[in-house]
Amino acid sequence: MRFARFFLLFLCLNVFHSLSAQNSQDSLYMRMHYTKEEKMIKMRDGISLFTSIYIPTDLSKKHPIIMVRTPYSCRPYGVDKYAELYNTYHKYYLRAGYIIVFQDVRGRFMSEGVFEDIRPFITNKKSSKDIDEASDTYDTVDWLANNVKNNNGNVGIMGISYPGFYATMAALSGHPALKAVSPQAPVTDWFRGDDFHHNGAFALMDAFNFYRSFGVPRPIPLKQYAAVKSKFSEDSYDFMLKAGALSDIKKNYFGDSLQFMNDMYAHPDLDKFWADRNPLPHLNDIKPAVMVVGGLFDAEDCYGAWNTFKTLESQSSSSDNMLVMGPWYHGNWGGRGDGASIGNVKFGQKTAEWYQNEMEIPFFKKYLEDSPNKMVGGKVNVFITGENNWHKFETWPPSGSRPYKLYLTSENGLSQNAASDKATGSDSYISDPAHPVPYRSEIGWNRTREYMLDDQRFTSQRTDVLTYQSDILEEDLTAIGPVIADLFVKLSTTDADFVVKIIDVFPDDFKEYASDKVPMGGYQMLVRGEIMRGRYRNSFSDPEGFKPGKDDRVKFNLPDIAHNFRKGHRIMVQIQSSWFPLFDRNPQQFVNIYTCKQSDFVKSKVEVLRDKLHPSSIEFLIK
Repeated sequence: MRFARFFLLFLCLNVFHSLSAQNSQDSLYMRMHYTKEEKMIKMRDGISLFTSIYIPTDLSKKHPIIMVRTPYSCRPYGVDKYAELYNTYHKYYLRAGYIIVFQDVRGRFMSEGVFEDIRPFITNKKSSKDIDEASDTYDTVDWLANNVKNNNGNVGIMGISYPGFYATMAALSGHPALKAVSPQAPVTDWFRGDDFHHNGAFALMDAFNFYRSFGVPRPIPLKQYAAVKSKFSEDSYDFMLKAGALSDIKKNYFGDSLQFMNDMYAHPDLDKFWADRNPLPHLNDIKPAVMVVGGLFDAEDCYGAWNTFKTLESQSSSSDNMLVMGPWYHGNWGGRGDGASIGNVKFGQKTAEWYQNEMEIPFFKKYLEDSPNKMVGGKVNVFITGENNWHKFETWPPSGSRPYKLYLTSENGLSQNAASDKATGSDSYISDPAHPVPYRSEIGWNRTREYMLDDQRFTSQRTDVLTYQSDILEEDLTAIGPVIADLFVKLSTTDADFVVKIIDVFPDDFKEYASDKVPMGGYQMLVRGEIMRGRYRNSFSDPEGFKPGKDDRVKFNLPDIAHNFRKGHRIMVQIQSSWFPLFDRNPQQFVNIYTCKQSDFVKSKVEVLRDKLHPSSIEFLIK
């Protein structure tokens, strides 16, 4: 036993020594083969943007350029301080001799100018004063192509999350040297589905935590983030509940110092402010090749990845568009873990490494190098969970997919058969804003990434959550593509939210994902969940209240799924009216949620109808 412990310690020390030695070698390689320059690149309106440029010392050939534009800082600053690219898969770009560029976007960190969140695209620029992120990209690419020594004239741009938004904007720049763009989990629509709103519901936790640091004003260029208050409590549920209505939260924790927080409160509906900041309508006749990347379990920007690709295919079909969607949390594919599991759910392979080696690097090599290689992937590359395999398709949703509808039935059932002519029925619960449904079972402050496929058994036990379940599946069922929730409801109040979850219920004897912490037999894996603010059921721009006691319909889309419900499993659907503190509480009255008081919050009886005239259902495609 003592020998075994000694041997294990010896092995660990050797592995640690080997990794340290490798990192040291890679660091040395970068410093021996690269020089770093820092430039202030002037834009057309006279504002200069801080840019870090890593240039190969090899003068025997010309090199492609790959760039990231970011609001999160391109530090470390100083020509003698190198980014630790050698600690990530980006070391392969180093070894391939790419010129690597990072840039602080306008108004952030060391760049001049005024920052604007998701700055609107200007379609018809009439003068040098008409600037946007596309024009800043154009001017930067133009400078790089004409001033960086030994570049081959081919530029690629990539970025994850907010930098993904700047990658989308880059595709709109139109510079002839820009040959390949990869928006990854791109911020796209902050009202319908990304980051701070889902179908009009305010993403309370993310907005609170993000803007108390990111939103701090920057009057002059700086190299560090401004000081931020530490977390306020270990229990986010209890803290956010006691913090009160959104008006109280803003008054007590933000005041008027954070511009975009002010903007979000001032624009509760989908108006021109939000429409102007959505890049999708502008994705027409895109010139560079585009590879959109996203995660099936991305809590921040799942919407952006799916819809950016779909829009490109619809509005710019002649462009060379690709999609990669893996079983990932936010940025998981880009060096944050190996993509083999999330929480208790395992995927049977290192999916992030596969993506890096077989998709991203070959994509840029294909379009930026003089001797392009053939890519392994297809036009659409999606990992189907449950089955745990990659699939290639030519379209999304895949051709040949067919609709599959499950109706809510009596005794908490799901059936492909609609209710008979004589059948009547409904189910109801009391939604109480004072006791909202938590989004997770554990106590904690930060919003978890694992909630996207967490065990839902804790909510099945609540009286304010409706649960419907299919019979045991007699064969595998692969759900693929969009999901539609179609609910017929009756409220006792004038507003409510509707959260719909699609869940994979594992058999009682399930052993494959053996866990020391959670028994996997009977595990209720969240496959997809989404919220809909009821007032927007007919229009995001023109909200309307419900008429108490009157039948109404709430029909909305959930983000796409790619999941195999295996033989022996069951499909479950849960319906509830809060998901806290992931999303803010609805006062359940038709009032302005951003300015109302705590006294405006009331209980609501929510009734879900399921009869011949009111066939509440969930619909998706099957392959």
